[in-house]
Amino acid sequence: MPELAPGAFHYPGFLDEAAQAALAHDIAEVVAAAPLYVSTMPKTGAPMSVRMTNCGPLGWVSDKEKGYRYEARHPATGAPWPPMPQALLDAWTQLTGYPKSPEACLINVYDENARMGLHQDRDEADFAAPILSLSLGADCRFKLGGARRADKAISLILSSGDALVLSGPSRRRFHGVDKIMPWLAQPLPTPLAALGARVNLTLRRVN
Repeated sequence: MPELAPGAFHYPGFLDEAAQAALAHDIAEVVAAAPLYVSTMPKTGAPMSVRMTNCGPLGWVSDKEKGYRYEARHPATGAPWPPMPQALLDAWTQLTGYPKSPEACLINVYDENARMGLHQDRDEADFAAPILSLSLGADCRFKLGGARRADKAISLILSSGDALVLSGPSRRRFHGVDKIMPWLAQPLPTPLAALGARVNLTLRRVN
């Protein structure tokens, strides 16, 4: 269990090919019920480079008017988010050991040019709960910084099937994705192949 920093754990190949294919089928069903959308930055209204959707009781959204937040309904359809697949709940239990279930799973879809700048996950009330991230599809270069944006960041490659847990002192570290590398890994499993190059699933406890 490689520990990248205190409370930050990388699990290479946590999901084998069969588990990835099964999860991809589940996520394709989520996307069919809750279509991908593009969030915009607070204040500027600039569109983000990833498309996204959510599953679980709550979903993360952002727009120019109200900023970053969690909502119980899809911003375009107004429908409740689909339930979280059991495989995600099982992964949360296995890897985090946290006694309360995740309330939101943010699904980010990257094409080859998408990025995610260094940021903290701080829109949640429960910072004692860890963050669990699961990767499907193309490799990416992931950056893990410190408690301040200016702190030096380390880089690692996240591949399809990898899991990452940020907990304890790493819960509020800055982190991001600065490069998608589709030439280094398998394409997304068939149910998701038309969506982009990489899908990231981030499970969080909100309240």
